[in-house]
Amino acid sequence: MTEWEIQGEELANCNCNFGCPCQFSVLPSHGNCEAVVVFDIKTGHYGDTDLAGVRAAGVYHWPGPIHEGNGQMQLIVDEGASTDQRAAIEAIMKGEDTDEMATMWYVFSAMAPTKHETLYVPIELDWNRDERTGYAKVSGVFDVEVSPIPHIVSGMPHRASIHLPNGFEYRHAEAASGSAKTTGGAISLTFDATHAHLAHLNLSGHGVLGA
Repeated sequence: MTEWEIQGEELANCNCNFGCPCQFSVLPSHGNCEAVVVFDIKTGHYGDTDLAGVRAAGVYHWPGPIHEGNGQMQLIVDEGASTDQRAAIEAIMKGEDTDEMATMWYVFSAMAPTKHETLYVPIELDWNRDERTGYAKVSGVFDVEVSPIPHIVSGMPHRASIHLPNGFEYRHAEAASGSAKTTGGAISLTFDATHAHLAHLNLSGHGVLGA
């Protein structure tokens, strides 16, 4: 098993209501699960391969709850990644060299038997976790934008966060409102003002390492 570890930032947007029932071990808002998730790796390694600066994303679709399987996934790796970095991040995001159920990537991959061809194209991103604002886009594949959840009465930014002491993705995430649309790729989806979260990731093949 190749040892790996990454620290970075994550932006996720799914089709569920704000908060996302999955975070509370409840069935999805509309019966199925779809998501766009983008990763900006700041530091890390896969064996001897340095992963600092690598950007990657995944587009996912499940016909029901994730744990029932039968899903599809398509990975996107920024074209700036080297051959070794591409192989490393794909292995990590496909759940390889990872303890069983230790990360969300392991679970997503295990529950998505249909794996479309990985794309190697530029990933543009800019977001602020504390402000709950920003975007990520891949030309010809998807666009996703996030903004603060509006207060139901005043419309002013409403701040809420999710704390998962035993999570397999993150320990803490800022909740936001996200809108996404695919413009190509193998999986089609569209969200408008649905759940999004921004989180700091600190992961290894053995699970979440800390806050």
